Amino acid sequence: MTVQRAGATAFVLGGGGMLGANEVGMLRALLDEGVRPDLVVGTSVGAINGAAVAADPTASAVTKLTEVWHSLADSDLFSGSALRRVRHLARTHTHVHPNEPLRALLREQFGDTLIEDLAVPFQCVAASIERAAEHWFDSGALVDAVLASAAVPGILPPVRVGDEHFLDGGLVNSIPVGRAVALGATTIYVLQVGRIERPLEVPRRPWEVATVAFEIARRHRFGRDLVTLPDSVAVHVLPTGATEPPRYADLSALRYRDFSRVQERMAAAYEASLAYLRDPARQAG
Repeated sequence: MTVQRAGATAFVLGGGGMLGANEVGMLRALLDEGVRPDLVVGTSVGAINGAAVAADPTASAVTKLTEVWHSLADSDLFSGSALRRVRHLARTHTHVHPNEPLRALLREQFGDTLIEDLAVPFQCVAASIERAAEHWFDSGALVDAVLASAAVPGILPPVRVGDEHFLDGGLVNSIPVGRAVALGATTIYVLQVGRIERPLEVPRRPWEVATVAFEIARRHRFGRDLVTLPDSVAVHVLPTGATEPPRYADLSALRYRDFSRVQERMAAAYEASLAYLRDPARQAG
């Protein structure tokens, strides 16, 4: 799929697990202000949210997404007792949850839709295990592509598509601004989950070490992409509206089942992003 048209506007949706609720508020603000994408690219939870707006770039898509996010706390997506999760890990040796509930959720939303049939051009990224490289899905079954992009290591199993197996796209490209530019976007709205808003600190607990290491890798890629962008490209990093940036506990994979603040995150991101979009001086900066 090739966009490559002058003046293209892209929505770039980053990864971030349950923090992805922020992106729903940002999408609502963009659409309320009449900003429509010519291209959508996403990673992990950003692929899920991005696929929804690419399928239907209207306020109704955000309404559906909001309902889905509210339902997650009571869903069986990551259900099961600690003992059940340990037993599943003991049986599979690689992950604590099956991906059938997520596949069912995606199929309910998108059915048998092909990427090339979406209303807006869409791509999502996953990490190829066999090639140790990023892989961009720009055609084929939407559900398979998004499921692969959201296959969080250790939590969900690798996803086989064709002859390859894939893990979460955040491993290789957590906020894919460069991809949007490569496809011709000149105006980019970055929908991020708040992780880039807080300076990193030296880890002080054993479980913080892996989190800090991963954050360095993901932020380095995003920062490098930003400083190498052509002068002709305008990038708007939408704010989350969080009064306090997420702490290490919020970033940890151990918190992936906590959907208790979904409404709060969506509302804060909506208000902050709306204020940003309505402030010409802030946009110009």
